[in-house]
Amino acid sequence: MSQRNTGVTTQVVNAHACPVREVLDRVSGKWSVQILVAAAHGPIRFTELERGIEGISRRMLTLTLRNLERDGLVTRTVHPTVPPKVEYELTPVAHELNETLQRLTDWAERNRVYIAEARADYDARHEPEPV
Repeated sequence: MSQRNTGVTTQVVNAHACPVREVLDRVSGKWSVQILVAAAHGPIRFTELERGIEGISRRMLTLTLRNLERDGLVTRTVHPTVPPKVEYELTPVAHELNETLQRLTDWAERNRVYIAEARADYDARHEPEPV
């Protein structure tokens, strides 16, 4: 007879996982990752981000940058010029995150062929039967 861990309820798990899940959802978002990677080499202007991130709308870029700034991952500097020059730069904690993203990217590059082959093998074994 197995003993169950009766001290772990859904509420307990969710209470502990929720803050972590919220952070992971933020930093793993499609646009967040691309912005963090683009800003990893130093300050970058809004327009450079807009041109460099294919498919992102101006509004989505603005919202994502605001959220990253709110989370303490980027700093926004407005230079008093005409027109105003706005730059975004990673904070130290975001540079640490970028190192992790780089390791993940390296892993994906090393294993992309393996994963493609595994998918093809799986699909071949799980083809729907002809009707």
